[in-house]
Order: sequence, then structure tokens, then C-alpha cells
Amino acid sequence: MGLLSIIRKLKAKDHELRILVLGLDNAGKTTIMKRLTGQPTSTISPTLGFNITTFSLPPYVLNFWDIGGQRTIRAYWRNYFEQTDALVWVVDSADRARLGDCAEELHALLKEDRLVGASLLVFANKQDIAGALAAEEVSRVLRLDMLATHRWSIRPCCAAVAADNLLDGIRWLVGDVSAHVLH
Repeated sequence: MGLLSIIRKLKAKDHELRILVLGLDNAGKTTIMKRLTGQPTSTISPTLGFNITTFSLPPYVLNFWDIGGQRTIRAYWRNYFEQTDALVWVVDSADRARLGDCAEELHALLKEDRLVGASLLVFANKQDIAGALAAEEVSRVLRLDMLATHRWSIRPCCAAVAADNLLDGIRWLVGDVSAHVLH
């Protein structure tokens, strides 16, 4: 058993999970966090650093680290990888021009040693926008079926409009972490 596994098991006793929320800028990361916690989503500014949101899903306490996705900030993402239990990757399903970049960033991220084995939840956001790719199409573009180092799930959502599929996705994530990492 490696040191990372020991640390994760110790944290399990507290039922506290650390979850990174990442994706390209303007994908809707902060909107998703606000929608999950019942905060207003009418005025959201770009995240220039990070936001921490704590969410209770008994018996767990989830600490979400919503980190800005601007190109200049992405190089600093690795500073937040330590002790990460899970990753939420948010995709702007309507931004077809940047889906290739989105896939490249995701696959580069998943090669990081400190994220190996972390559960991955992908939110295919902005499904309410005309021309948005369906979650299945986003999955294909992101090449999720090629992932061998991470268990993953994808959920369609439109966080600016409703919380549909958000809590369902988070429940899957917590269940996956609980089943594979904490035991």
C-alpha cells in the first residue's frame, strides 16, 4: 500500500472528500458549484484563482476546489492535485471550436501521477444552447472510452438553467470514490 493510499484511508475516517473542478474557461464550473449549493447564478465572473465550496452529502463532506480555466492559469492546476479523491471535468458542449483543446487538456491532466486512480465525472454542460453536442458525442470527442487509469461517468447538464443531473452525477462520484478508494 502506497503513501497516497494510506493518506486517503485516514481521510476516509473523517468522511471528507477533496474534489477538483476543472475545465476550460467559460465551461460553467462556478455556475455548477453555485447551482449545487443553491446560490444565485445570475452574475458570475471568471474565476481568476480558485473557489472552495463545501457541500454535505451525508455521510460525506465534499470540498470542491473550483479552479479557473484560463490558459494562463492552467499551468498552476498541478499545485492543487495533492490528496485529490476525484475530478469533475466541465465541458462547454456548445463550444465546438475548443473541444479538441478540451480533450488535450483532460488527457494531459489524467497522466499526472497524483491523479492516478481518481474518479472522473464529466459534466457536458450548456445542453440548452442550440448546436451543443449531446453527452455521448462529447464522450467520443474526449475519447473517454480510451481511459484505462480512471473510472469515469458523463452527465449532460445545463447549469445556468437547472440543476438536472448535477446531484445525480455527484452521487455517482461519491459512490465511486467510496467503493474504490476509501475501502
